[in-house]
Amino acid sequence: MKYLVYGAGGTGGCLAAFLAMSGKDVSLIARGAHRDAIEENGLVLETGHGTFAVPIPAFEQERYGQQPDVIFVCVKGYSLEGIFPTLERLCRPETIVIPILNVVGTGGAMQPRLPQSLVTDGCVYIAAEIKAPGVVHMSGDIFRVVFGPRTPEEYRPELKQVAQDLNECGVEAILSDNIQRDAWMKFSVVSSMAACGIFHDVKVGAMQHPGPIRDDFAAFVNEIGALAAAMGFPLGDDLAERNLAIQDALAPDASTSLKRDLDAGKPSEVDGLIFQVVRLGRQYGVPTPRYDAVAAKLGYVEAAQ
Repeated sequence: MKYLVYGAGGTGGCLAAFLAMSGKDVSLIARGAHRDAIEENGLVLETGHGTFAVPIPAFEQERYGQQPDVIFVCVKGYSLEGIFPTLERLCRPETIVIPILNVVGTGGAMQPRLPQSLVTDGCVYIAAEIKAPGVVHMSGDIFRVVFGPRTPEEYRPELKQVAQDLNECGVEAILSDNIQRDAWMKFSVVSSMAACGIFHDVKVGAMQHPGPIRDDFAAFVNEIGALAAAMGFPLGDDLAERNLAIQDALAPDASTSLKRDLDAGKPSEVDGLIFQVVRLGRQYGVPTPRYDAVAAKLGYVEAAQ
């Protein structure tokens, strides 16, 4: 299969590097100095097992002219609108688009814009970020991609091949039979970790030791669990325990991209990861006092009403 990874940040850079290192046919869409450095030196991937310079064809979106079989969309939520002209140009009826963004429901929102192709839902478990132009740093060993169609009627046999290819690359790939539930499961990790990190101004290490901050992380998780259950996607009574185990496997210096972007004054996914929880809580009648507090801290006026 011919793969295109759209976006060369922490998630997209790692995904493309793992695919390329195992000999898969993969290209990247990247921008500016980051793309230039990848073209010149390969994508430099820093991991706990070594540093690897991985040759990967990297293109500005306007210059990519191939016809990929599978497109992994790995951009931030606020950049999504700007990539549709390119996606519309590249997509054919047989093309599979797999968004693995942090915000739940992305695939369902994208599908009407790309009616000629299959757009699945998806999510990723990874801690990684751009360290410098052309350099991506991966913290810890967790790298899990979960994806799948929203209905049985949308299933295609090629999805099984995608999962097989990813597993051959060292990425734990799960072809889900309930991707909306599984996307909420992932959201309960990344949203809660971001909310707790922002509210207490800490990295993951502060949430890995018994005490008030760790307890607060569990409180954020439980609010997401109650909301998902109200929406018809129960995540299980042991949700907080499972998420704490996931968090404990991360490097102590890991942080969420949302917190990093906010700290740097950059555009962020705060609306989809924090404020949307407050809105959905009100819509479904689920109290979200911890999310109300962090949203208010971030200046979300409705959170105080």
